[in-house]
Amino acid sequence: MESSDVGADVLTLASDGLLAGRAADGDDRAFAVLLRRHSPVLRAYVNRLTRRPSDADDVLQEVALTAWKALPQLQNPDSVKAWLFRIAERQAFAMLRRQPQTAEIDEELPSAEDSLARFDDRDQLRSALSRLPAQQARVWVLREVGGLSYDEIAETLAVPQSTVRGALALARKRLLDAMGGTA
Repeated sequence: MESSDVGADVLTLASDGLLAGRAADGDDRAFAVLLRRHSPVLRAYVNRLTRRPSDADDVLQEVALTAWKALPQLQNPDSVKAWLFRIAERQAFAMLRRQPQTAEIDEELPSAEDSLARFDDRDQLRSALSRLPAQQARVWVLREVGGLSYDEIAETLAVPQSTVRGALALARKRLLDAMGGTA
């Protein structure tokens, strides 16, 4: 095994904070590991926000460029996951603002099978999610699809943890009601 392969293996085991610190110092391999680690859940989140999976690649590319440039200013490298979600959300909303209102919307849900498997009817879930207030829907998606902790969601949305807990409880109740108690 070459020494570069060993280095790459070690990086995959490193914490987000260590990777973010190394990437901030210009280590592109550490940055690539961070992106590989968090891209699937970021893609699911962006898909949910834009409702256009075809836009996910464009948004994630912008997230990578923005993050690479801004990493040296990241105050707390251990919070890089929440920071990436904030960037993804801003980029997704920026893309939505640039698109004409008549753009065709792809209604596919994120490919997070485990998070959504407990719902029997995806169309019903999709409809119920679309009727939630925006903050409740974002909190639910970040928790159930993204697997973020309450602290990470609070940091991502720049709200207190108590707001996250309340919004998630309301979202879950409304989804259960809308799904006829099948969730």
